[in-house]
Amino acid sequence: MNILHQIQHPKIFFALILCFSLFSASLYGQKQKNTRNLFLEAGYSQDEIDKKVEKAYYDLFEGPECIYFEVGDSMGYVSDIKNHDVRTEGVSYGMMVAVQLNKKEVFDRIWRWSKKYLQHPEGPRKGYFAWSFDPERMKINSPGSASDGKFYIVTTLLLASNRWGNDTGINYYAEARNILDAIWEKDGTGNIHNIINVEHKQISFVPEGHGYNWTDPSYHVPAFYEVWAEYANDGHAQFYRDCADTSRVFLHRACHPVTGLNSDYTEFSGEPHPTPWMKPGFRFDSWRVPMNIAMDYVWFGKDKEWQEDYAQRFQNFLRSEGMDSFKDQYNLDGSTPDWILPAGDYPPKLRHSLGLISAAATASLININNNENSMDFVHKLWNEKLEPYEDGYFDPYYDGLLYLFSLMHLSGKYQIITPTQN
Repeated sequence: MNILHQIQHPKIFFALILCFSLFSASLYGQKQKNTRNLFLEAGYSQDEIDKKVEKAYYDLFEGPECIYFEVGDSMGYVSDIKNHDVRTEGVSYGMMVAVQLNKKEVFDRIWRWSKKYLQHPEGPRKGYFAWSFDPERMKINSPGSASDGKFYIVTTLLLASNRWGNDTGINYYAEARNILDAIWEKDGTGNIHNIINVEHKQISFVPEGHGYNWTDPSYHVPAFYEVWAEYANDGHAQFYRDCADTSRVFLHRACHPVTGLNSDYTEFSGEPHPTPWMKPGFRFDSWRVPMNIAMDYVWFGKDKEWQEDYAQRFQNFLRSEGMDSFKDQYNLDGSTPDWILPAGDYPPKLRHSLGLISAAATASLININNNENSMDFVHKLWNEKLEPYEDGYFDPYYDGLLYLFSLMHLSGKYQIITPTQN
């Protein structure tokens, strides 16, 4: 017989229920607060949701148009097919998918490949990763580092340590600390710096040369700094928390007060930063910003008032452009740009892109609290497919990964992974 049935006094009964609830919350750590399933709330069954995520994973990692390739018995990589290379962005995204969906073998394969072929074993860049690699010629295209790749890689290794421990073949924590320690050793020697501009407490575009002195708003993921503060144990916890808060304030400045749009590249002030290869504007990198803000809102909720206002502005702007016709590049005020960034070898063209549709849908995790109409983005994403566009353009890499990330976020499958969840 259930012991609760034997307790007669109602105060004792409810006290035990409260204690059990508190114990459960303690046992499962952050898991309880970041598992909201908007697809379920939108009326889809759990079985349908699971199959939707599984199908997207299959398409990217196992299907005929996959972007994941295994090498030998123990390695694998994720490739940006349209640009014909392997990027730290891609391998780190693959690692995040794998740790979130509990695909340990895939995670280990990608990490081993990245460590072998991308991570610099010596020199000024020791511990850093070459951002682009040619998998056909088996050679590095560019030895320089991209700050976002390392930011993701460290975070995924810390989450892997929490999920799988460190005695199953790879010491994930030691690998994360190796990168973090290398980051903190960089003092400008050889023009190589910390990936975080220490003076501004903001992530740099690249930790080399002039790229150290400006940033990319889509690299600002406050939630990841909080994970570092909690689990890195490298003596910089308060600095990481300060960086998280600084990124939140930065995003206030970088996002347009009416449209919510931000420029791909900016100064640390949030003002657009022009480069020789790109005019300022809301373009491909910028798609990730609403997803990053939604993640921070759900995981930590430290900037809710502004984030809720942002989500309404951003979704309202896209909605005003037409739910089935908003474009993937804009000037920050929402006007049509006179210069269009091309994607891979395809000619420049404005599209209604799956990647932006996906990222925009995650903003419903914020906006649904104030605007039930934001379920329109959830239903829209549900009905989208990863397939070639009418003009033949197809991007299973960037569109596909943002699509899978969004499905994971909206189904509650993209979470903080705590050690107590093993």
